[in-house]
Amino acid sequence: MDSEPFILGINYWPRRKAMFWWSDFDPGEVREEFSLLRELGIRLVRIFLLWDDWQPAPDHVSPAALVHLSQVMTIAADLGLKLDVTFFTGHMSGPNWSPGWLLEPDKPLPPRVRQLVSGGRVVDCGYRNPYTDPAALEAAELLLRTVVGRFHEHPAVGLWNLGNEPDLFAWPPNAAAGREWVRRMTGLIKEIDAEHSVTCGLHVDSVFRDNGLRIHDVFAEVDIPVMHGYPMYIDWLDDPLDVDFVPYLCALTTALCGKPTLMEEFGGCTNTPGEPSAYWEWSAYGKPRRQFMASEEALADYITAVLPKLVEVGATGALLWCFADYVPELWDRPPCEQSIHERFFGLVRPDGTVKPHALALQAFANTRPTVQPATRPLALDISPEEYYRDPAGHAARLYRVFRGQG
Repeated sequence: MDSEPFILGINYWPRRKAMFWWSDFDPGEVREEFSLLRELGIRLVRIFLLWDDWQPAPDHVSPAALVHLSQVMTIAADLGLKLDVTFFTGHMSGPNWSPGWLLEPDKPLPPRVRQLVSGGRVVDCGYRNPYTDPAALEAAELLLRTVVGRFHEHPAVGLWNLGNEPDLFAWPPNAAAGREWVRRMTGLIKEIDAEHSVTCGLHVDSVFRDNGLRIHDVFAEVDIPVMHGYPMYIDWLDDPLDVDFVPYLCALTTALCGKPTLMEEFGGCTNTPGEPSAYWEWSAYGKPRRQFMASEEALADYITAVLPKLVEVGATGALLWCFADYVPELWDRPPCEQSIHERFFGLVRPDGTVKPHALALQAFANTRPTVQPATRPLALDISPEEYYRDPAGHAARLYRVFRGQG
């Protein structure tokens, strides 16, 4: 029997709209950009249902957003693309984006939140916990029933996703509550759509910290484990383009949950075209920021090296962050005005021309990679429960094991 294709995908926001896509929608733009993705060998496009735009009231799903999603799905199907549809977005590219009805004006901004955007403007207050608040839970279920109910038979649907790094928006009170929330949301989707897979977009924080969304708990309740990770954000790595770190995260996720993992987000931000790799420094969200910016050529070399290593660990696919650098007209709006590096994560530059790593991705796609049994697995020497007694320590230790240094 032929092996399953190794999925190649992209995380998508339009280069002219960024997070303001749903409120300023242009189907022609989507068709133009999806056509380029198809040419580059992309087959799975991850899109984000920004909760603020999609659910302006807890008992109301935006009719305009539903029309726009229908157009996106038609375009994707026309081009032979599948969609990873991500609900409850929440956290995105630095800021958190909250529906107005979830806000608590008399509460302070949560300590882990860098910036909060609601109704298209920055606000300074708290918000209710979506894992436990009764109104938030009912609103979430309404959104799932509406979207999954309407689109589950559409040929563009690839999988349903319960969030984007949801711990960066809020933490469940404990791991049991986190697992119960995932079980409840997944169960509702499965009642409507038993065919398509469900995932939850966890990231490296759930590897390094017990944030209430543990790898083995969350991925026991969904079909597909996923992981997001970037070596440039890890302070104990010597190389911000360490080619083993992302494959290691997949191997560790699989070791913790017992299922092959999809690397749903990885990549890097690039320096000015023609410039070497460098560190940029600025002030972001009231704190000093020092950020590695790869040369375009170095990032292409990094992507070229990482993709086959993901095959070696048995990963089921890889989605790059992200489609586009954002046009300068967006640089004075969230997230670009504070998270300057977020302007430059794309496969394409602000003018739409492709970067070298887009061609590296295309070259890998042309080899028609398939999912393989892991030739470089990670054997977990402790139980998942023991792992979460010291997740940061075990993550660093097991990385040395993975690299053959332990």
